[in-house]
Amino acid sequence: MLILVIVLISYLLGSVPVGFIVGKTKGIDIRKHGSGNIGTTNAFRVMGKAGIIVLAGDVAKGILAVLLGKYFGGPVVGLISGLAAMAGHNWSIFLKFNGGRGVATAAGVLIALAPPVMVLALSIWGITVFITRYVSLGSILGAGSVPILLWAFDKHWSYIIFGVVVAVLIIYRHCPNLKRLLDGTEYKWGEKAG
Repeated sequence: MLILVIVLISYLLGSVPVGFIVGKTKGIDIRKHGSGNIGTTNAFRVMGKAGIIVLAGDVAKGILAVLLGKYFGGPVVGLISGLAAMAGHNWSIFLKFNGGRGVATAAGVLIALAPPVMVLALSIWGITVFITRYVSLGSILGAGSVPILLWAFDKHWSYIIFGVVVAVLIIYRHCPNLKRLLDGTEYKWGEKAG
């Protein structure tokens, strides 16, 4: 019963739509601008420096969910609560089960679970974005590296399964971006919202 409560709280925590809330304080519905996403990349694109608040909030959701799960249920519950926070961010109960792509929240989860893996995945993201200027491509490649890096760091099999789920979830959520990448219509970093 306790695990179920922890997972539910983690989902609700992840559901807090930071990008939407920050946008509303500026009189903007972020869902109607740029890519229409509530996450960090679109927040920077639409609201400029206010994207820092969105990034911090979305990362914090992942960290807090994992710490909550680990404290009350141990490492495996920490993994599950981290996934629950990501699910909340992606399918927020407060936004009729719409949300972001889950990258910043996943980053927070990894910071709490495996900091070296997070640093390397972030490096892959950064190098990809620097070369191509496509944040979505960086997110996809960074996410795809997570299970491989967890395996390389000799993490428990439960962590590797977690990494596979994270990678699949993030790549799945980026399907619209993949289509735009193939069509040549994807936003590049630094481009203003249309």
